[in-house]
Amino acid sequence: MNAILQAEGYTTEISPPGPDGGVDILAGTGPMGFGFPRLCVQVKSSQYPVGSNVLSELLGTISKFGADQGLLVSWGGFKSTVLRDAKNSFFKVRLWDSDALLKAVLRNYDKFPDSLQAELPLKRVWALVQEDE
Repeated sequence: MNAILQAEGYTTEISPPGPDGGVDILAGTGPMGFGFPRLCVQVKSSQYPVGSNVLSELLGTISKFGADQGLLVSWGGFKSTVLRDAKNSFFKVRLWDSDALLKAVLRNYDKFPDSLQAELPLKRVWALVQEDE
């Protein structure tokens, strides 16, 4: 996740191991990260959908850290209550499930450091597509 944010122009700080205070990554634009928008990112790697409590915690964390917006990433997706509640925070929070995360990886892969590309070796494949007449 950190590499995606950096590839998209953010300066980031990853929370150290242990209790993270509700934020896994802080991100801001510009060379020192003082630009806007400023993001609090919470990443959940569980295979199960996360509930509204995680979204509520992120909204509180955004305020606590003085961020402008938040990004909640959940590999297991989101319960319907989270999707409903997130609509009320449209200008404050974005939700990324596994599909959105994979799209972001593919969109930014060429900008990833060589070391990360070596850990995650992908190869672009071109194919001809027949047009329907």
